[in-house]
Amino acid sequence: MSGLLAEKIGMTQVFDKNGDRVSVTVLKAGPCTVVTMKTREKDGYRAVQLGFCEQKEKRVTKPYAGHFKKKNLPIARYLKEFRTKSDQYTQGDLLTVAFLQAGDVIDVQGVSKGKGFQGVIKRHHFGGMPASHGVSLSHRAPGSIGQRTWPGKVFKGKRMPGRMGYEKVTTKNLKVFAIEPEQNLLLVKGAVPGANHSLILVYPKGNEIEKRFLEGKQKANKSEEKVETQAKEQV
Repeated sequence: MSGLLAEKIGMTQVFDKNGDRVSVTVLKAGPCTVVTMKTREKDGYRAVQLGFCEQKEKRVTKPYAGHFKKKNLPIARYLKEFRTKSDQYTQGDLLTVAFLQAGDVIDVQGVSKGKGFQGVIKRHHFGGMPASHGVSLSHRAPGSIGQRTWPGKVFKGKRMPGRMGYEKVTTKNLKVFAIEPEQNLLLVKGAVPGANHSLILVYPKGNEIEKRFLEGKQKANKSEEKVETQAKEQV
């Protein structure tokens, strides 16, 4: 599985087999529909385009809606592309949390909460100026930001006050604590960046999960073929 689109529900606490309390983040992951595929022959690389969370047609632009209508697929609110090594995906395939297992390692990516314009103490963890001994009105100031006539400028990358948060953040090597396929819920051990109800990208580590999906797809295709042959024999 190349990846999944998920919605962050929030954090809670659960108990493991030993009775220890564990903090987990609950994600509503999938079902994600394969909207289109990219191939090496045509596009120069392999990828799948996944749609997540159905959306009303009146809430999207006509070109965006047309992208789904041409393929006879429901309009998705989110549309993201994931690189893949396999070319066995087909349009309309559904990717769900059922192909994940407890103990799997994943990377998650989201947009962090926006904090607005913040000073250097909160933004960069500066220690601040002394509380007394001649300091007045500058207790939370950054201090000197440059030199004298030379170089006559503030160097790039200088840590200063500014806008904090609302940027792409990736957290790696989180463990899957549990899954609930009936509700499409994924319980991840630890914190996941982003506000509640924000979009989260889930990247499973390794190729085992993609193998599970492709093997399950092959079994489903074989069972469908058996049903068709039995129906033809009865006729």
